[in-house]
Amino acid sequence: MTTGFTIWFTGLSGAGKTTVSRIVEKELRARGYKVEVLDGDVVRENLSKGLGFSKEDRDTNIRRIGFVCELLTRNDVIAIAAAISPYRAIRDENRARVGGRFVEVYAKCPIDVLAERDVKGLYKKAIRGEIKNFTGIDDPYEAPENPEVTIESDKETPEQSAAKIIARLEELGYVK
Repeated sequence: MTTGFTIWFTGLSGAGKTTVSRIVEKELRARGYKVEVLDGDVVRENLSKGLGFSKEDRDTNIRRIGFVCELLTRNDVIAIAAAISPYRAIRDENRARVGGRFVEVYAKCPIDVLAERDVKGLYKKAIRGEIKNFTGIDDPYEAPENPEVTIESDKETPEQSAAKIIARLEELGYVK
């Protein structure tokens, strides 16, 4: 029986992708599954070091994450990707690459809430024009049209969001 699949978190910076993915990871490990998390910031430091933030570099970064997810999924590991992944076409490309065993999770949160909770002040700097090519401000973010799960970090606790994801994975028959 094939147990590998990919959970792909997408959403703006600060929307809760990493926080919720770590809770989901912990729950799946507690159930005995092999799980690996590919966090966007960690991948950029290691697998995609040297890439910038042009559309081409962002696409390359997300394709690399998709490639690793495909390898893990094929080898019966649950791959969890938590990266902004702003462009719908590349997310769809990765869905096809993984062969359909792909669960898209949209971490949805309004920009004003993200700016408010942003401890580094990046949103405020981007809004003032001090940071260029900031996703969701002066660089596009294409929200998913039909994600398997939508979590809303301005309305749910991370634990509630994780529980929603686990419930959907059970519904889909990916986990018990």
